[in-house]
Amino acid sequence: MSENKKTQPPEFRTTGTVAPKGVIIMEQSSIDALTSRGYGTLENKVFTLTFYEALYLTDKGMLEVKDDKGKTADFQILLRCYEGVNENAWVSYIVYRDLRSRGYVAREGFGGEIDFRVYNRGSYGKDTAPYLVLSTQEGKPLAINALADAMSQCQSQKKELILAVMNRRGEIVYYSVSQMAFKQLGEAGDKPKL
Repeated sequence: MSENKKTQPPEFRTTGTVAPKGVIIMEQSSIDALTSRGYGTLENKVFTLTFYEALYLTDKGMLEVKDDKGKTADFQILLRCYEGVNENAWVSYIVYRDLRSRGYVAREGFGGEIDFRVYNRGSYGKDTAPYLVLSTQEGKPLAINALADAMSQCQSQKKELILAVMNRRGEIVYYSVSQMAFKQLGEAGDKPKL
């Protein structure tokens, strides 16, 4: 038995131009709509979507991207641009898409290993992000120093660190990371006290 899925038209539709750091949006009404939904940043009067935001909106049919010559840049071209600036581009996009599909607003992280700041559902613009997300891929080594640095960054900001792992099937599994302290039980060669 087949089900007819009705595809709803996008909430809004806009166009943008590929730039070195993402996609630039010029139309003010689109900028207002995107900003209210937690997309993009405004710097020096230029509104820019990150590549993962642009990929997500392109996939949803809400954004049409053009290159500097006015030629349409499809999803694959946009992904290649993103891979040029982030070797972990595909994983970052998949994690971002998953968070958005679950109703969270995910914004750019604070640098270092942190990929995203994640806001609780309905709290974007009203409260700070309680979660910081570090993304990785199953089977890809993650340096313990990188994890420790991310953990200390989260603790200094009183945020919870979430490790987002993309498994081999492209599904995202989330782990809450907390600090673990090791306690010395005795000198080497001593029997442990039970």
